[in-house]
Amino acid sequence: MTVPGEPPAPSRRRAALARWAGLLGAVLLAVAGWLGGALPEIADGGPVDTWRGPHGPAVLGCWLAGTALMVGAWWALRRGAPSARWAYRTAGLWLLPLLATPPLGSRDVYSYACQGWSYAHGRDPYEVGVAAAGCPWLDSVAPIWRDTPAPYGPVFVLLAALAATVGGGLAGTIAVLRLYAVAGVLLTALCLPGLARAAGAPTRRAAWLALAAPLVGVHLVAGAHNDAVALGLLLLALLVLVRRPGRPRPLLLAGALLGLAVSVKATAVVVLPFAALAAVLGRYTWRALLRDGGWLAGGALGAALATSLASGLGLGWVGGLARSADSAQWTSPPTAVGFVVDYAGELVGRRPDAVPVARATGLLLLVVLLVALWWWAWRSLRRLNDVRRRARAVAAARPRVALLGAGLALAATVALSPVFHPWYALWPLTLLAVSVIRAARTTWFVLPCAVAAVLTLPDGSNLARFTKAPGAIAMTVLVVVLAAWAAWAGRAFAARPDAGGADPEAPGISS
Repeated sequence: MTVPGEPPAPSRRRAALARWAGLLGAVLLAVAGWLGGALPEIADGGPVDTWRGPHGPAVLGCWLAGTALMVGAWWALRRGAPSARWAYRTAGLWLLPLLATPPLGSRDVYSYACQGWSYAHGRDPYEVGVAAAGCPWLDSVAPIWRDTPAPYGPVFVLLAALAATVGGGLAGTIAVLRLYAVAGVLLTALCLPGLARAAGAPTRRAAWLALAAPLVGVHLVAGAHNDAVALGLLLLALLVLVRRPGRPRPLLLAGALLGLAVSVKATAVVVLPFAALAAVLGRYTWRALLRDGGWLAGGALGAALATSLASGLGLGWVGGLARSADSAQWTSPPTAVGFVVDYAGELVGRRPDAVPVARATGLLLLVVLLVALWWWAWRSLRRLNDVRRRARAVAAARPRVALLGAGLALAATVALSPVFHPWYALWPLTLLAVSVIRAARTTWFVLPCAVAAVLTLPDGSNLARFTKAPGAIAMTVLVVVLAAWAAWAGRAFAARPDAGGADPEAPGISS
C-alpha cells in the first residue's frame, strides 16, 4: 500500500554511510564490553570509577563513540531504509559484534541466572531472594536485587531454570539466556512485515525502526533482557489476530501466546484489551466483541493458569512486581516529579516524601489513559461499520487502530510507571513502528528511544543515578510542558466538528 506523503528512499550513498557507521559503532561497543562490560565482578560503577579503572579511558571512549555512531546512523534513516531487505541485513550486521560480548548496559541477566538456579534447586524465587536461596553466583548480582523476589512470570522462571541446568556454570547459563533473547528478536523480525502490511505502514521503515534501534543490540542481545522473549510472543499473537480474526482456533492460539507473553513479563497485559479489538471479524458490536474477545481471553487465561500450575509457583510472582519499584530514578516522570516536590519542600524546611504519592498518582493517571485510549479505539472502529466504500482502506484501518491503540497504551505504561529502564522503550517503539503510517509523525516516539540509548554505561551503571537533581528538574519541566500542550491540543480537538472519534492517523478512509 502506498502511503500518501511517504518520503522517498534515501540515496545509496546516505544508506551506505549509515550502514558502515553503525557497524563501526557496534564494534566499538563490543570492544568496550570486553574491556569493561558488566562482567561478573562488580565494581562501584559510575563514570568516575569507570575512568579510573583498568582501560578506563578506552572503555568510555569506545562506549561513547560507538553509541554516538549507532544512534546517529539509526536516526539518519528514521524515515525509512532503502528497502525492507536492506534494513534486515543491516540490522543483522550490527548485531553480529554484540553477540559475543560480555553483558552490556545492565546486570539483570545475572539476576535471571540466579533466579533460574534457585528454582532448579528447589527454592521458590517468589518467596526468597537469590541471596537467601544460596545462589553460587550471588556476587555477580547487583546488590539492590539480591534480597528481592523475582518479578517475572513463571514461564520465564522455567526458561531461566532450564538455562541454569543446561548451561551448568555461570558463563553457560548466560549464553543460553542470550540465545533466548536472540530467538525473541528473530521472532519479532519474522512478525514485523505481516503486521506492517496489515496496518498499511511501510515495511522498510517499520523494520528499520524496530530492529536497527541501538537499544536492540545493546539491551536485548548483549544484555539478554527477557523483554525480547515477551515482545516476540506478543507480536506473534498480534500477527495471528490480524490474519485470522473471528475464528475460534486462531483466537485461542493468539490468546495463549498473549498469556505466555504476560507470564514472561507483566507489561504485555496492557495490550490484551486492544488485542480483543483486533479479534473481531465483521461489524463492531458489543456482542461481536464479547464473542471473539471471549475466545481470546479464554486462551490467555488458560495459558497463564496452566504455566502457573505446571511450574508449581502459582501467582506468587504478582507480589514481586511491587519490589521492582525499589529503584528510584528520575527517568520515570512520576518519580522525577516526586523528587522535585521533595527538593522544594527542603527549601522551606520540610520533606514531604512525595515520591510514593507521585508514583500512585501516575498509576491512577495511567488507568484513566488506558481506558480513554481503548474507548477511542473502540469508537474509531465502530465508525467503520458505516463505511461502504474503499474496502481496502477499511481493511487496513481495522488492524491499524488496534495496533496503534496498543502502542499508545504501552507508551503510556512506560512513561507513567514508577520505574523506567532504557530497554522498556522498545515495547511501544515496536508497535508504533508498524502502526504509525506517516514518517513525519514518528519523531515523538523515536527521539526518546535515541535519548534512552545513552543512559547507561557498559558495566551496567545507569547515568540517572549520577544526575539525580538536574535530571529530575529537567524531566519535571518536560512533564509540565507536555501537560500544557496536551491541554491546549485537547481543547482544539474538542472544538473540531468531527471530534467524536477522530483518529490521528485517519485510519478509516484516508489511506
